[in-house]
Amino acid sequence: MTTGAVGVIATGVRPADGHPELGADAAGLDAAYGVSLRSALERAGAKGKPGEVTEVPVAGESSAVTRILLVGTGDGGPLAMRRAGAALARAAAKDERLATDTAQSSDAEGLRAHVEGLLLGAYRFSRKSAPPEGERLARVDVHAASTRANEAAVEAAVRTAEATSLARDLANTPSNEKDPAWLANRARGLARRAGLDVHVRDERALAAEGWGGVLGVGAGSSRPPRVIELRYRPGGRSRAPHVVLVGKGITFDSGGLSLKPREAMVPMKTDMAAGGAVIAVMSQLQAAGVRVPVTGVVAAAENMPGASALRPGDVLRHYGGRTVEVFNTDAEGRLVLADALAYADERLAPDILVDLATLTGAASVGLGRRHGALYSADDDLADELLAAGESSGERLWRMPLVEDYRAALDSSVADLANISRDPGVQGGSIVAALFLREFVGARRWAHLDIAGPARAERDEHEVSKGGTGFGARLLLRWLEGLR
Repeated sequence: MTTGAVGVIATGVRPADGHPELGADAAGLDAAYGVSLRSALERAGAKGKPGEVTEVPVAGESSAVTRILLVGTGDGGPLAMRRAGAALARAAAKDERLATDTAQSSDAEGLRAHVEGLLLGAYRFSRKSAPPEGERLARVDVHAASTRANEAAVEAAVRTAEATSLARDLANTPSNEKDPAWLANRARGLARRAGLDVHVRDERALAAEGWGGVLGVGAGSSRPPRVIELRYRPGGRSRAPHVVLVGKGITFDSGGLSLKPREAMVPMKTDMAAGGAVIAVMSQLQAAGVRVPVTGVVAAAENMPGASALRPGDVLRHYGGRTVEVFNTDAEGRLVLADALAYADERLAPDILVDLATLTGAASVGLGRRHGALYSADDDLADELLAAGESSGERLWRMPLVEDYRAALDSSVADLANISRDPGVQGGSIVAALFLREFVGARRWAHLDIAGPARAERDEHEVSKGGTGFGARLLLRWLEGLR
């Protein structure tokens, strides 16, 4: 590996018969820098596990290389390579430049995953008045075979990482900066650069068109709601399937009059994470050469307990006319999604309709922080999304749409209640999915409840503390494969 002037270089380590195995370049590194990489691994007790990093100092003031990092790559598959990349990015954060051949023996999928890990592991969000000290990695040179497949893999990894980082930035932005109008303005700017058409509905347009759920949720805030519509129309086939992505965009969720406890309110600047992921995905469709038309709809509102706030017992009339009795103002995400889904069904005529939302705590209780809940009655669509989740590293678990639970949403005064009215029905995430299904007509539809994986308490592998950008990688992978 020719390194040039770099701060740190890295090479891969794989497990073999219980012992770590160095790559072919190891002997050359030993000779060039006067080290014994094999001895360093033995002293550290390294095994070659994915993301395991062993640091080997390089002596001598004349060397431009200060350290060699030995990075475990496990079985060399995409999951292992993504984790190796993220661990490497964090280990090299204090260096200005990194050269690595850790993906030298990987196929194109492994290389793509590795570069994604490198870029996402290096992600940082800050509102400090000065940049954090000791974090200055500015350039990464990835050494791999020069093939068209590898070049395409690196380009795809960069697009995916850019989308995920954008989704993270949008989610992590404090809510004193971020309100529905701010989110709409960001979408407008991104649309101009990404070749998208954009239409933003303000509170007057929403009232004229009957978006009662969005207006009801936003009524308690001094900062009115918006609905953001982004349209991507590629050239080519006249009858490619039209995909509509719908995202929940609650820019802060206090719970409204059904007020959350303080601890539960702290991370609620990220309650628009799904809407941010939709915007981020839309921003990369042209660059990715996606071949199908895609429309993104983000229903953005701030759920606050102001004097005009939505009350328990109020009845909302949603887009298209269906009525909902509100029993819990903190079950607000489904209210804004109901409008957007009904609008998509009636006006956009999608062949495939996918919504995603940080919708229920029940989903994270059931599945934890690493899987999103997938609901769909369409087996083919569900299989496509599950496969995209596995290949992208944003994994889903398919959940049942339990028909017996539907009666729990009956209301005596409206078409629906917004939460279960039967104390014997406890499946909160399932009930929420059944509620949303009432607004999608006969469309091919999938619902992703990403309340668990959309935010993280700490850095782990390629996932960052705070907003994780979950959904951006998954949906881009899925859309890239549609024809």
